[in-house]
Amino acid sequence: MNLQLKNQKFNLIHTTLDKYSDPSLVLYSILFKEQREREMEATAAMTAIPPLYHPKTFSTAMAGSSNLQARCLHFLSLSVPFFGRIKTQQRIHRRSPNLQLLVVRNCGSITAKPSSEIQKKRDDSKPDEKLRALRELFSRPGVGIDAYIIPSQDAHQSEFIAECFMRRTYISGFTGSAGTAVVTKDKAALWTDGRYFLQAEKQLSPSWILMRAGNFGVPTTGEWLNEVLVPGCRVGIDPFLFSSDAAEELKDTISKRNHQLVYLYDLNLVDEIWKESRPKLPQKPIRVHNIKYAGVDVSSKLSSLRSDLVEVGCSAIVISMLDEVAWLLNLRGNDVPHSPVMYAYLSIEIDGAKLFIDNSKVSKEVMDHLKNSGVELRPYESILSEIESLATKGAQLWLDTSSVNAAIVATYRSACDKFLGNLQKKGKNNKGKHEELIGESEGPVGIYKVSPVTFAKAVKNPAELEGMQNSHLRDAAALSQFWAWLEEEIHNNVVLTEVQVADKLLEFRAKQAGFMDTSFDTISASGGNGAIIHYKPEPKSCSVVDANKLFLLDSGAQYIDGTTDITRTVHFGEPTSRQKECFTRVLQGHIALDQAVFPENTPGFVLDAFARSSLWKIGLDYRHGTGHGVGAALNVHEGPQSISFRFGNMTPLQKGMIVSNEPGYYEDHSFGIRIENLLFVKEVETPNNFGGNAYLGFEKMTFVPIQSKLVDLSLLSIAEVNWLNDYHSQVWEKVSPLLDGSARQWLWNNTRPLVKP
Repeated sequence: MNLQLKNQKFNLIHTTLDKYSDPSLVLYSILFKEQREREMEATAAMTAIPPLYHPKTFSTAMAGSSNLQARCLHFLSLSVPFFGRIKTQQRIHRRSPNLQLLVVRNCGSITAKPSSEIQKKRDDSKPDEKLRALRELFSRPGVGIDAYIIPSQDAHQSEFIAECFMRRTYISGFTGSAGTAVVTKDKAALWTDGRYFLQAEKQLSPSWILMRAGNFGVPTTGEWLNEVLVPGCRVGIDPFLFSSDAAEELKDTISKRNHQLVYLYDLNLVDEIWKESRPKLPQKPIRVHNIKYAGVDVSSKLSSLRSDLVEVGCSAIVISMLDEVAWLLNLRGNDVPHSPVMYAYLSIEIDGAKLFIDNSKVSKEVMDHLKNSGVELRPYESILSEIESLATKGAQLWLDTSSVNAAIVATYRSACDKFLGNLQKKGKNNKGKHEELIGESEGPVGIYKVSPVTFAKAVKNPAELEGMQNSHLRDAAALSQFWAWLEEEIHNNVVLTEVQVADKLLEFRAKQAGFMDTSFDTISASGGNGAIIHYKPEPKSCSVVDANKLFLLDSGAQYIDGTTDITRTVHFGEPTSRQKECFTRVLQGHIALDQAVFPENTPGFVLDAFARSSLWKIGLDYRHGTGHGVGAALNVHEGPQSISFRFGNMTPLQKGMIVSNEPGYYEDHSFGIRIENLLFVKEVETPNNFGGNAYLGFEKMTFVPIQSKLVDLSLLSIAEVNWLNDYHSQVWEKVSPLLDGSARQWLWNNTRPLVKP
């Protein structure tokens, strides 16, 4: 180890001791970073970033307390990275809840197997007509590019997007929620993470190269372009579909080979070839989110936000994340599948606010609601004009460049330059007043910081927590009815496909009060499909639910008062000893995290090892995060907090935050196991308060039985058996009053206490 590394480790110890008073947390943090250093030495420069998750997604992270200035990507649990490396100084990229950056760095020449080499043989004699049509547009006047990048995001960096914005899916055929497509004049490559490797192998045609993000030797998109393009090429993007940070990262990377990043403001090339077959823009009405569920009125939220503006010396802020707009204005929409949000931007000044939205979605009730809160309406398409206007007025604008798209940020910077140029010109024409003019107005200046709404939204108020708890109990009743039905059908040898099972679950949930939608596409996976972490069964290709194989069901719902997300893995016959051991070790990790007690200001990554430790003992692991934030009647994946092996997210877990607890284990083509509950962070009483710190722990929100048949009691300690029995006792007590008949009997049968031999 050289002297520089020794000094870095010395500083790390002292920095970590300052941050965490608990020595165990210090040790974990140091060991984890040492492991990363070894990986970096071996691979030249390995960096990880996270976002999206599965339905499980990482979130952007910001340091919410005054002593934590670093911020991180977006959530999640099951996630990826795409455009570049993370920075651990003051700005770290935030998810788009999909902003995906890539992980592993390369040394020298890069090679990757095309999907055709790992798929079953396909007829590759037919040219890809979509790629051909796209490449023809490269030479169109006003375009003139050599490569084009198609990300998964919409203009708001959303995880789930309206069908009309699924451009990457359209061009590539890959339907996973996370991925980036890059097309040059003679190559096409798609990046996705470990959740989707198997799915991408099946869906990509031989025309595409599959880039397995996170695997050794796999470059980022920018690195790959540097490898395959001759120096001095032009790389085109739609600047609305990239966060400003992601675009800058890409620009810096490709500039090393003298490539130019070209913003195509007025032309999306995929839309040009999609033409009439492209789905229409969503125009569903929005609704007011009742104050009894929201807990805080709009005026109070805006007042608090304006105080934040004054504190940092800003006169305005632009909010572009859809869930932040919905949360601030106590509105909910139907523009995006699974997420109760609407396509809109929000600009807030000290003396007013403007909502940029399609007017046809706004009812009289919503209009009155907005007027009472001092919010004016503007056309959705006029956001760039508003940005220019703010700069012209000399506004000091707060922009979260990790989420606000590159088109907005570039427009503001250009308008600021124009403002200052005019000011200088005016000064030259009035030489005697030049200094006076400059002194009176320094001109517009951007303040680039994480959105203050991100953290405020993550910490739930009492009304939001109550709504979440109530919705989880109704959801548990629906799931109990569903499992009772499914077990009876399977035992009666009824043939059911994965899609039919998912549809039936939706029927049970839809009968519950306040049900609005699913919170993501249900993962109904039998046998080997369970190893595809983000598996989505399709009617024409899904499997039959096999009584002799493990069955994984990951699902969730949107209710008027809350959002749910739960995973259970079951076996309808006799599980093998291998399956029972793997399931039990996943359960042990779940229990360890559920019982964790930790000092305040502890970031989620510190807790991740709790969930993996039992698997690690026998050399097993899983390729996704352990926990993601969850919105209150909002997005099922939200930031900034997460529980993940990606230690870049320094966001401290705070009282009132909600996170998932979902360790898993997967064997390709064989089975998948995941156990997921939602938890909220609470204060806990401890005999001591070392360093004057408060201590935090978790409270369960999910109450559905964990299948006892899959548990190997010989592996569990008495304390772990007691945890399982206590949990099942709570499940019976809380959910049985909501059930009758066979569902109540099923709940009784599946909550009986276990006795360790």
